[in-house]
Amino acid sequence: MHTLRSVAVVVGEAFSAFEFAIPCEVFGIDRTEDGVPAFDFAVCAPGGLPVRSAQGFVLTPEHGLERVDEADLVVVGPSQGLRGPGADVLVPHLDAALARGATVASLCSGAFTLARGGYLDGRRATTHHRYAAQLAREFPAVQVVPDVLYVQDGPIATSAGTAAGIDLCLHLVRQVHGTAVATAVARRMVVPPHRDGGQAQYVEAPVRPCADESLQRALTWAAAHLDEDVDIAGWARAAAMSPRTFARRFRAETGVTPHRWLLEQRVAAARLLLEEGDESVDEVARRCGFGSAATLRQHFLRLVGTTPTSYRRAYRGARAPRAVRLVPAGA
Repeated sequence: MHTLRSVAVVVGEAFSAFEFAIPCEVFGIDRTEDGVPAFDFAVCAPGGLPVRSAQGFVLTPEHGLERVDEADLVVVGPSQGLRGPGADVLVPHLDAALARGATVASLCSGAFTLARGGYLDGRRATTHHRYAAQLAREFPAVQVVPDVLYVQDGPIATSAGTAAGIDLCLHLVRQVHGTAVATAVARRMVVPPHRDGGQAQYVEAPVRPCADESLQRALTWAAAHLDEDVDIAGWARAAAMSPRTFARRFRAETGVTPHRWLLEQRVAAARLLLEEGDESVDEVARRCGFGSAATLRQHFLRLVGTTPTSYRRAYRGARAPRAVRLVPAGA
């Protein structure tokens, strides 16, 4: 996806209200005052006819499926009406969208709609863990990845259930418009600006917000000192804990080890500098605590799936560089 201006969300009978609300929140609200580009957002349904949600209310869309043919991004959420044979009505429209270079994304069990049309054949895909085995059984040509938040394989992206759809939508924003824009959207939504863990599959590791006040202080301190040697003993002292207690509670609160959290923070900071700044890769490595460009390249390639130089070339485009101040997550 080279551009992301026009977004179409497809709903059908017995659609899920929560998943429907996710793209509405990410793409359907004017946040230009926060530096977020305006999206041409549309809600679509077969024939443009009213559809009833699984929660019992009726939605009257403004568009039929022809609007899908114009979109840069098409989002398909859970819908009983589009899960079985009813999914076939989407095929010519998704074909046209993909032929034009659009991205097609499913949220939760919306993956069944894409699988029904053959769009997941031979691709890695995910869905809610409750339905993963069923998806693999009904569509054996799909390479189901059951234990991740989301996966992107070429122009097709799929997410797990509920809040994982937020992560996927933020990833799609970040993919085209960069980290600063995705973070601005996440801040307005009061959700963590998650980082993806692989450029090829775009699989993101779940990192939960930290509820422990002393740990949160330690996280904020570390995020503000990424260019320094942050050792576990000193980090534990900042949280007023022993190193063993710190490591145990850190993983319980965040879902990852201290080393992994710090590495992800440093890679995220490097991404921002590469997108918006004009420093050399060596300087980016120094500012983010990697020490050398070779070390940055090693970790960046492993977590993001491309080199820092290639990432800068792909994401900067024609934008003019600017001075960048690294701000700790949540600040």
